[in-house]
Amino acid sequence: MSKNQFSRRKFLGSAAAIGAASTMGVGSLSSCSGGKSNETAVFDWKSREYNFPPMLDTVPAGKVLKAGIIGCGGRGSGAAVNFLEAGGDTVQVTALADVFKDRVDSAREKIKTEKNVEVPEENCFVGFDAFQKVIESDVDIVVLATPPKFRPEHFEAAVKARKHVFMEKPVAVDPVGIRQVIAAAKMADAAGIKVVTGTQRRHQHKYINIYNELANNAIGHIIGANVYWNGGKLWHRDNNPKWSEMEWMIRDWVNWTWLSGDHIVEQHVHNIDVAAWFMGAHPEKALGFGSRQRRITGDQYDNFSVDYVMDDGRHIHSMCRQINGCTTGVYEVFNGTKGASFTSQGGTSTIKDSAGTELFSFEDHETSPYVQEHKDLITCIRQDIPFNEAEETANSVLTAIMGRISAYTGKEVTREEIMNSDMKLGPDTYVMGDIGFMKNAKVPVPGTLERK
Repeated sequence: MSKNQFSRRKFLGSAAAIGAASTMGVGSLSSCSGGKSNETAVFDWKSREYNFPPMLDTVPAGKVLKAGIIGCGGRGSGAAVNFLEAGGDTVQVTALADVFKDRVDSAREKIKTEKNVEVPEENCFVGFDAFQKVIESDVDIVVLATPPKFRPEHFEAAVKARKHVFMEKPVAVDPVGIRQVIAAAKMADAAGIKVVTGTQRRHQHKYINIYNELANNAIGHIIGANVYWNGGKLWHRDNNPKWSEMEWMIRDWVNWTWLSGDHIVEQHVHNIDVAAWFMGAHPEKALGFGSRQRRITGDQYDNFSVDYVMDDGRHIHSMCRQINGCTTGVYEVFNGTKGASFTSQGGTSTIKDSAGTELFSFEDHETSPYVQEHKDLITCIRQDIPFNEAEETANSVLTAIMGRISAYTGKEVTREEIMNSDMKLGPDTYVMGDIGFMKNAKVPVPGTLERK
């Protein structure tokens, strides 16, 4: 064994501690075959077998579909409203779960106020085991919208119970969770379970329009990409003396790596996923850096810059930031041999030739992508269309995790190394008490094998 190999193994073992105070413990829908020397395979759009969503404006008729919401914060209650808007009178929300009763109550009130749907009180569950009670209730679909740390366990339980799934991204925060999601995704395929993952750009008309134009050689071969999510600070929760350590961390979850994965995983994965989708493969290597400048709570960074390298040598530059008072922008640029494309969830997406002349432009469709993704899930269930985004999204989340680990450690990492890592963030068991994480929590320091 060479010294370099030994160093890498030691690094990955030590990296398992990164993102938590202590450590416990690739297939795709669109793909390009071929290695570094096979340029035809790399750029042959016709070789890709991308499974487009149905993208119907109105869902087909069928039996009433009942959904249970697991995780009743802003995204969970928002997804419940999106689901009801997507299906109208042909769908219902019949069960709610969260670790906090006030979250269940607020989601129940939101659903009643905005959609005039009353969730029965006897179907409202609280606690770490509340997810199982929703899954065991009379629902056809479960919506998974808890902090991402809990997603792999909840997804696996839903699949084993033969429930269709809408789960928010990211689908995991660590490699152990990624492998759990991929295994459950394969079970879902075998059982005919439909899964949509909250990567709503893949359900957005203008993104699909741009993808199709690129597939028709609008900019020639894609030779590289730049993807960005530069925005302001999200939110934080100040501690309440009445809360235990676990309660505060969960209520403040977007600031703790073991719960959110850090914002490169929790938020910027949207843009990273678009890069994988358009370029037809996931990066094999990552070298990045980041820092913490103004974040108030938690143990995360507030900026990252990562150079991702594909197996064929193409590069993706990824940049994300959550700092107020800075230049903002959430978009993707794909550079080709004949021009470039610009995509963003809001505003106009365009394609220009190498002289800067606009060739195509696409505006937003009247249907929000947050609603369209639920329309697509309902359509696939009712028409029995095979559809499962879980494994593809898991691979995009793994790419984001690669970037996080590289920035935290200052080391180049590979997909193979991270996929095979035993990194598992967070505690082994969940109790609403003092768990000893916060007193040991440190911000990662690049150039060390452990946080100091």
